[in-house]
Amino acid sequence: MKAVIQRVTSASVVVEGETLGAIDRGFLILLGVHENDTEAEADLLAKKVANLRVFEDDDEKMNLSMLDCGYSALVISQFTLLANTKKGNRPSFIAAARPEVAIPLYERFMEQLKVNGVTDVQHGEFGADMAVSLVNDGPVTIVLDTDTWKK
Repeated sequence: MKAVIQRVTSASVVVEGETLGAIDRGFLILLGVHENDTEAEADLLAKKVANLRVFEDDDEKMNLSMLDCGYSALVISQFTLLANTKKGNRPSFIAAARPEVAIPLYERFMEQLKVNGVTDVQHGEFGADMAVSLVNDGPVTIVLDTDTWKK
């Protein structure tokens, strides 16, 4: 499972002219599910994201988590994070999980954010053409990949 975590002062997602999710301070999370991912990866990643200490404390050190600050999360499914660009110039997305695998794990990830204490979890629509807007704070952008934690 791969996630691009962006610390934001605001973010929103619109589908067909309707705002489906919007947050103020917190994380915009772009989430890609690999065909071999399981609930264990979703659980591990959600715990890591909820506790990721990249918000500034009173000493202006990145030392606080979204839990410490009471911030929100906006989760967007993004199969393109699983792009393989090794050959040629046209990405292959063959490693991305099919919807019957990806949707339950996407939903599990969001539920696990809540289990880990994130009270406001907003989201887009899986598989939809989404317009995502954000104001990146810092900018702070972190890439997490559960495959790298297995080694």
